[in-house]
Order: sequence, then structure tokens, then C-alpha cells
Amino acid sequence: MPAPRKPSVKIYTPDYWEEACKHLSRKDRVMKRLIPKFGDACLESRGDAFTTLARSVVGQQISVKAAQSVWDKFAALPRKLTPANVLKLKVDDMRGAGLSARKIEYLVDLALHFDSGLVHVDAWKDMDDEQIIEELVAIRGIGRWTAEMFLIFHLMRPNVLPVDDLGLLNGISVNYFSGDPVSRSDARDVAVAWAPYCSVATWYIWRSLDPAPVTY
Repeated sequence: MPAPRKPSVKIYTPDYWEEACKHLSRKDRVMKRLIPKFGDACLESRGDAFTTLARSVVGQQISVKAAQSVWDKFAALPRKLTPANVLKLKVDDMRGAGLSARKIEYLVDLALHFDSGLVHVDAWKDMDDEQIIEELVAIRGIGRWTAEMFLIFHLMRPNVLPVDDLGLLNGISVNYFSGDPVSRSDARDVAVAWAPYCSVATWYIWRSLDPAPVTY
């Protein structure tokens, strides 16, 4: 009997990417040098909102490899990974997948927010970035950084500048300040030239440190 086929995951890319690259290359000498290095590679979004946020909770404070192992076990518990199905899971089964008591609390709170309509997924397209961040940080276990990663990688918002991201600060240090330490204020100053495409510039700064594209 053949193994069941995994459902194919649709991958989305931003329609603004080409225009953003032209803009950044015109406005910023570092971007003009970095962008050609990575060919046609660009930001990609996959999965649904609940799954993306659940993965971010599972992956907190553990290695990428460990996070993938725990995620695979957790995602296999319900027949389909939906908020309602997560709320039906037994705590012991979730512990058995490798989740800590705190992460179980976070995942249950996330599922409750989605299942009860406390997050307005269908309205996000008409909401600005800060309104969406405000909704997301009300969920236990989701801070501003996670919300900003969600805006970049899931909603593909073009102008997010995650100044709490160490990779961004390190990349700005290396590319703009000859390796000298960089503050959040320095990052904002550099990013003035990036607007309205800070997400795209951030993606290229990350690539300058690690050529493998980041996905969530």
C-alpha cells in the first residue's frame, strides 16, 4: 500500500519584490552591492496563520533541529492541525511530544484566541502593522519580535523593521559600521533610506550573514 501523500504546501512570494529591489539599489549603496548576490531568491510565505504562529511558539529557546522534532510530533497528534482540534488534545499527549508545560499553555492560549475570534484574521488585510502587532502580543508567548516575524514572513508586509532582531543589528554592524556595535537608533537611521521596503532590506541583511533563506 503506497504511503499517504503529504498535502502540497502553496508558496507565496511578494508582488512588490522587484520594485523594492530597484528602489533599494537606487537609495542605498550597501543594498546595491548585496541584492545582485542572491539572484532570484526572495521572501516566501507558506502555511496558514495559526500554524505559522504555533511553530514560532514551539521553536522558542531551542535549536532549529530540536524544534523540528517537537513540531513533527505535536503536529501529528490531531488529525488536522486546527485551533479547535488543538483545544481537544490531552495535556499528557502534548507533554509526550516534547512540549514544556509553559509551551502547552501558550499553544492552548493561541488556539483559544483563534477559535473564539479574538484575533481578526479576515480583517488583517485592512489593518496596519501596529494594529496587528497589538492583537498578536495579547496572546501568551508571543512578543513583539514574533509578531514582526509574522508580519514579514506570513503577511509579507513590506515595511517592517525588527530592531530587536540580533541578526539585523549584526548585519547592519558588519555592512555599514565596519563591525562596530550598533544600537536600535543606528538601525533606524540606516533604515530611513530603506522605506517603504524595510522588510526587503532586512531580508537581504540576513542573507549577508547567512546565505540560506530564512523561512517560517
